[in-house]
Amino acid sequence: MGTAPALILVVVLARYTATLAARGAEGISSLLTRTIRLIAIPSLVAILFTTLLARPVASFEHLGSTIPVLILGFSIALIWQVSIPRGILQGLQRFTALSLNLSLELVVRTATVVALLAANYAVSGAMAAVLLGLVFAFALGLIALRDHLGRSKTRVHLRVMAGFSLAAAAGIIGVQILYNQDVILAEHYLSSHAGGIYGGLNKIGTILFFLTLSVSQVLFPRVVEAVAKEEHPGRILLYSAGLLTLLGAGALLVFGVLPGLVVGVLFGPSFSDAVPYVFAVGVIGLALSLNNLLVQFFMAVHDLVFLPILGLGVVAEGVAIFLFHANVGQVVGDVLVTLLALLVLLAVRCYLLLPTLRASSLGEAEPKPALG
Repeated sequence: MGTAPALILVVVLARYTATLAARGAEGISSLLTRTIRLIAIPSLVAILFTTLLARPVASFEHLGSTIPVLILGFSIALIWQVSIPRGILQGLQRFTALSLNLSLELVVRTATVVALLAANYAVSGAMAAVLLGLVFAFALGLIALRDHLGRSKTRVHLRVMAGFSLAAAAGIIGVQILYNQDVILAEHYLSSHAGGIYGGLNKIGTILFFLTLSVSQVLFPRVVEAVAKEEHPGRILLYSAGLLTLLGAGALLVFGVLPGLVVGVLFGPSFSDAVPYVFAVGVIGLALSLNNLLVQFFMAVHDLVFLPILGLGVVAEGVAIFLFHANVGQVVGDVLVTLLALLVLLAVRCYLLLPTLRASSLGEAEPKPALG
């Protein structure tokens, strides 16, 4: 519920921060504090909304208490706040601090849930672990940015981020639809068993997608920096695409040589029908990763032409599954062909765009922080 807005916020803040840093402008402290105050408004609305619905939701889900629902509201609000320091860290290219923030949150969350479950706090314990992990991540993010806190009285203008926010939202949601709608449609059109097999295959594909996700996270601020400095970002994009493909090829090698082992380890012998399609869904995962890399590149340079291309890909995937869904293999083929075709179209757009990129391509005037 709260992850899509959080991802959008990370991308928007990373881009604006990278632009400020590349142009030597002050204002990171102002950006951090003002964004926290701004996001506090929808955060409080989320808490209020879940508080009002806590009792009916707890009843519907057959929970013995409203506490898990209340914790959920606070977690949604906090995940939006956590995305603020994470976005700024990404924009500043402090990838070590960002990686620690992401990984240590999982460590704290896991340790907490084990302790609370051992103490017989079932659902409430699991939800509390999520909340405590987010609290830890937010505090760790502020600590990582302590050298910017209060360092400058410069005040940045948040209005310049509004236009890009819409493009970022469309890009991020479009990619999310690409790797989720096929599962929904497959479970609707296929039999129960076949739908379950496809759901497992989708998870195998997303393993490769998330394995290579860090490449696009590193690419994004570096492309913004290159364009802001009137440097050509094509080499960064090619290097990132090559690294991503190399990482993906390693996973594909395992998927191609040991598909039975992959399925057996992840899902057990009952999913043996998925074995023939493991390599194909690996290619789907790699194609999705490359599509996402290009989408991140387009968002970094504030290109809007990619949006209808991405939208066409989303629609084409849904229509292909609607028309051809006789079995699991046919749905796998639908998704594979659609993502490869989308990759070609986005690559063509990128080829045409690269020679035209200038600092003005970032889409807003150079930030001119105002004192006060």
